[in-house]
Amino acid sequence: MEEDHDVKVIILNATGPAFCAGADLEYLQQLQAFSYDENLLDSTKLKELFLQIYTLKKVVIAQVQGHAVAGGCGLATICDFVFAVPDAKFGYTEVKIGFVPAIVMVFLLRKIGEGKVKELLLGGELVPAEDALMLGLVNRIVAKEDLDSEVIAFAQNLLKSNSSQSMMITKQLIAQVQSMPLEKALDFAAETNAKARSSEDWKKGVNSFLNKQKIDW
Repeated sequence: MEEDHDVKVIILNATGPAFCAGADLEYLQQLQAFSYDENLLDSTKLKELFLQIYTLKKVVIAQVQGHAVAGGCGLATICDFVFAVPDAKFGYTEVKIGFVPAIVMVFLLRKIGEGKVKELLLGGELVPAEDALMLGLVNRIVAKEDLDSEVIAFAQNLLKSNSSQSMMITKQLIAQVQSMPLEKALDFAAETNAKARSSEDWKKGVNSFLNKQKIDW
């Protein structure tokens, strides 16, 4: 899907009352019998999934129609945009069962900062959508009956208004520069800026702007 040029925006949604409630009880029981190596392999698969979504060339929108808990909340966390219904609740409840929200923490620290991360991960409580919005976990709260149409309209607006190449490069920059020393990050940004100026999308965008023409992306 990442290399499919016909796909420019991905919407991650679910059916049923919850967006994702994390691992089920049967799977948690199975994990108790895993060796360290088996658990490491299983954890690595989750890490790779989160990293793939976080660094994906496409914009990923989480359409949260119900509660997002533990691993499910982590799944929403790494998406680029999160739309949620008013009665959805969010939470990283791992500490309640003696577990650690280790992998999602890496992404969550980038997204909302240490103070808010401590409140969510150490407290382990579920928070309503309004609080998730204020914390920066959610971008928009939408009535349940309007959720499908609002998310689709938002995705379509991205496609019509923005260069998919520019969104891809910008997303990659956001993911990479945060871990670089300041001067190295600025050098990398300058190099990316220079490369972007030779792209076809840049030429098309500037010409349309100067000629006061509507851009058809």
